[in-house]
Amino acid sequence: MDLKKFIKIVEDYPKPGISFKDITPLMDNGEAFKYATNQIAEYARERNVDLIVGPEARGFIVGCPVAYALGLGFSPVRKEGKLPRETIKVNYGLEYGHDVLAIHKDAIQPGQRVLITDDLLATGGTIQATIQLVEKLGGVVAGIAFLIELTELDGRSKLEGHNILTLMSF
Repeated sequence: MDLKKFIKIVEDYPKPGISFKDITPLMDNGEAFKYATNQIAEYARERNVDLIVGPEARGFIVGCPVAYALGLGFSPVRKEGKLPRETIKVNYGLEYGHDVLAIHKDAIQPGQRVLITDDLLATGGTIQATIQLVEKLGGVVAGIAFLIELTELDGRSKLEGHNILTLMSF
């Protein structure tokens, strides 16, 4: 299935010069969303994962149906202060400034094989921070899966040494 036909390009959003890749048409189409989910689930099976992890909010959209399809758990990575129990956190750089991501301290058991999911690989900063959280808890990043990769931003270089699946490249 050509998933690109379910992605709408919105020029100058959220600011001039940005060519935004809108995944909501893919999500709106049950057949396309199921196909994308099944592609990532198959990748997860091949990587023998035990747990799915995704950063908010679109990582939840991608990861939760994959976890459901595989009968696995899903652990959310959220902005600092959004999780109710004890967390570990990591600071990471943004284009202008920094942010903090957190995960529950008991979300991952040492040695668990984790698949990280998100909608888009751009600069790689959010996923690099997510990898740090998984590894701090003793998890093994078995793979990383995205719906879309923006190749010109070279986020893949920040994730060197990790197995990566992208369903579409722009």
